[in-house]
Amino acid sequence: MHHALEKLCAADTRVFFWFNGYRTFRPVELFSRWVSRCGDGYLYGLVGILLWWLEPLQGKVFLLAGLLAFALELPVYLLLKNSIQRDRPCHRLSQIDALIHPSDRFSFPSGHAAAAFVFATLVTACYPAMAWWVYSLAGLIGLSRVLLGVHYPADILAGALLGYCCALPALWYVGL
Repeated sequence: MHHALEKLCAADTRVFFWFNGYRTFRPVELFSRWVSRCGDGYLYGLVGILLWWLEPLQGKVFLLAGLLAFALELPVYLLLKNSIQRDRPCHRLSQIDALIHPSDRFSFPSGHAAAAFVFATLVTACYPAMAWWVYSLAGLIGLSRVLLGVHYPADILAGALLGYCCALPALWYVGL
C-alpha cells in the first residue's frame, strides 16, 4: 500500500510540474490570481443573497441549500485537511514559490475546489442552463490553485469530489 501511495504522489507531482510550467506566462499568472479570488467565497455568499432577494422561484431554496451544503462541507474539509496534513507544493518543493500567500500550511483537499464545486452543483440543480458555465468556473478555480503553486492536482480532484458530495444531501433536504 505504501509503495502505491508513493507512486501516486510521484505522478501527482509530475502533473503538478507540467501544469505549473505554464504559470511563467504573465497573462496566465494574472488570470490565475483573478480566478482564484473568485473562489475565495465572497462571490458565493453574494450570489446566494442576491438570488434570495431577487429571484422568487428558486432563490430561497438555493440559499437554504447553500447554507446547508457549506455547513456540511466546511467541517469535513477542515477534518480532512488537519488529519491528512499534506504539505503544499510551495512548502515541499524547493524549486516552487507560491504566487500567492496560502492561508494555511496544508493542501489536501483544496478548500477552493470544494467550495467551487458545492456552488456549481447547487447552481446546476436550481438553474440547469448554467451548468456548463458554473462547472467551467469551478474547474478554472481549481486549476488556478495549481498554477499558483499552492495545490497539487489530486488536492483539486479531492476538493471537487468533496464539494459535489456535500451539495447532494443539502439538495435532497430542500427537495431538489
